[in-house]
Amino acid sequence: MATQTLTQHNFDEVVTGNDVVLVDFWADWCGPCKSFAPTFEASATKHPDVVHGKVDTESEQGLAAAANIRSIPTIMAFREGVLVFAQPGALPPAALEDLVTQVKALDMDEVRKQLAEQQAGAEQPEA
Repeated sequence: MATQTLTQHNFDEVVTGNDVVLVDFWADWCGPCKSFAPTFEASATKHPDVVHGKVDTESEQGLAAAANIRSIPTIMAFREGVLVFAQPGALPPAALEDLVTQVKALDMDEVRKQLAEQQAGAEQPEA
């Protein structure tokens, strides 16, 4: 499956409407982004069950700002609509493959439980 262009208009729908979504935040002028593109494309072909989305940070500046992108390329992974990984820098093919494997293997009930505990802890006033 080819990569999918993500925009401010379809980002939320794609992320929440698919089980696993990898997102590559990139720009045309970025050398490391261009070097990483074939690796990301190869992963999209190898894993048709995983949506591989690309966000052009130049044309989607609002989306990049909302995602708090400070450096490109930045790779994000979502599982069942939950952000489970975010890291700037191009990943080598083996690391990207490992990321896909780990995201697919996540116990999302446990992830949601941990998120709820973190949020509850953040909401408690300090003594």
